[in-house]
Amino acid sequence: MIQKLSADERSKLGSILPAWQPVSGRDAIRRQLQFADFNAAFGFMTRVAIKAQEMNHHPEWFNVYNRVEITLATHEASGITTRDVELAGFIDSIAGASCC
Repeated sequence: MIQKLSADERSKLGSILPAWQPVSGRDAIRRQLQFADFNAAFGFMTRVAIKAQEMNHHPEWFNVYNRVEITLATHEASGITTRDVELAGFIDSIAGASCC
């Protein structure tokens, strides 16, 4: 069974994933992204979806036109785990110059 991050691991999240914010009232992290247009946002979401499927770890997300909001938490652990850190890192690596 996958475990939630330890207090020490959690304390390092801000430096590892500076674009991600804690979710109020939940053990989860969230990032909001904005792209040039819907096509860029949808293309980004497609790339994330492929990686999420490979990991069998699926994000909660919301999309309106060029905006994408992603929330990550591992439901089976009821909180943030290394799976979330790995997926967030991938998301950050592909967001690059195409967003924000």
